[in-house]
Amino acid sequence: MDNKELNDAIEQIPVPKEKVFNAISKGINKDVDRGHGKKKKALAGIAIAAAILGITMASGFFNPAMNKVLAKAPLIGGIFQEFDDPMGVELANQDAVTQLNQSLTKHGVTVKLTSAYFDGNVVSITGFVDDGVEKGHNEKGEVSFDVNFEHNKGDNDPWLNGSKDLRKVKGGYKFQWKMEYPYKSIKENFTLPITIHSINGIKGDWNFNVPIQQEKNSTLVINQEKGYPEDEVKIRIKEILTAKTTSSLIYETVEKYEGDNIDIQVVDNKGKVYTFGNPTILEESEQEDGYHSIVRREMTKLNSDITSLTFYTSLSAADPKGQQLLNIKSFTLKSTRFNLGLQVNDVTQKSGELVIDYQLTGLPRNLSKGKLETINHNLAYLFWLVDKEYLNKIDPENPWPPKNHGIPFNKVKMIDEATLHFQSTFDLNGEEKIKNFKLENTILQFDFSRFVPSEDLQPFTVELPVGEE
Repeated sequence: MDNKELNDAIEQIPVPKEKVFNAISKGINKDVDRGHGKKKKALAGIAIAAAILGITMASGFFNPAMNKVLAKAPLIGGIFQEFDDPMGVELANQDAVTQLNQSLTKHGVTVKLTSAYFDGNVVSITGFVDDGVEKGHNEKGEVSFDVNFEHNKGDNDPWLNGSKDLRKVKGGYKFQWKMEYPYKSIKENFTLPITIHSINGIKGDWNFNVPIQQEKNSTLVINQEKGYPEDEVKIRIKEILTAKTTSSLIYETVEKYEGDNIDIQVVDNKGKVYTFGNPTILEESEQEDGYHSIVRREMTKLNSDITSLTFYTSLSAADPKGQQLLNIKSFTLKSTRFNLGLQVNDVTQKSGELVIDYQLTGLPRNLSKGKLETINHNLAYLFWLVDKEYLNKIDPENPWPPKNHGIPFNKVKMIDEATLHFQSTFDLNGEEKIKNFKLENTILQFDFSRFVPSEDLQPFTVELPVGEE
């Protein structure tokens, strides 16, 4: 990596919003939202936080073109306008939404499911819960569901990859759950069992069986591969499925290093840029040539009159966190894949704080003031202190130090700009802490990957075959 790349990388070091949101979510959802766990819990937490702040989507904020569609839509289309869901509005307009009237009351709380749709890769369920939930232990304006699908349990439920939205209405709350269809083979018609274990801590169970249906997707088989030998990765575009309102791209990536990520952008021969939703990992395996992943991603509906697609790809390289047991006061950590290092000069514990004095190595000299400020800010998130006995309990799908056994934040002080000399101070008695903290039982981890820029790979074009059913 040359100095220009490192300068670009430093400019692009992201503030780890996912960790901030995760922390918010942890506070909001503590002990009441287990059913929407892992990385999905952050999405749920943000939605609930919006509800607490009283954020609503009035029809005046909706885009004029969608209002015209809504004017022709059945009454149920208004539900999706409330949730700012143009896909739902369009499906309602096409009479492709299943209206439900399933209602259950348990322990003074009534839950009613009102609609369901399935299009491409997305399943939506809307409903209403009455204000009996306010007898639970959440703050007024909060609604937390502990829910599972298909009789799965806890966070190991594949249906929990999605989001929740909430709107306060007269007599209770309207909600929408949007889930990514989790399986490789898509069924057009099936019944989805839903179990709500508790709402705001009020135990149920509320059990529903929801009919889910969509018309058969059309399939465009492509099966074209592009390799990048210098980066030791390749991508195979397998097929595109098209439903009523969206399409889904299915592709396979192969990477030498575990954790590397290939991102894509797509433009057709008429210049239309396609947007993508979150990836659904259909299959993962380690083979002789590297780490394989088969991915399905919702995308803008494919235009039927195009002849080719150009794929613009970029590679984000993973770099395992450097780590060191704090039984010594000075040491050096080195990046596994890149010429970057962390020289720890001193580790001092005093008055409920741990102070680490260190210098960064391998970065360009004479960095601009703006880049130094970016580094200074982001160093607050690049260190973790983790109880060594709990290191293997960090969930790789949603990495976060175990409660009471990790400290993910610190306060940074710049000592000397010229030598990239800093100090980081950890509060040992804060909300995020390690019980019975001892230096000799604590691992320091450092994330070098934040300094590594994504690399644009050579774009490639595929000619589209005639569609197949």
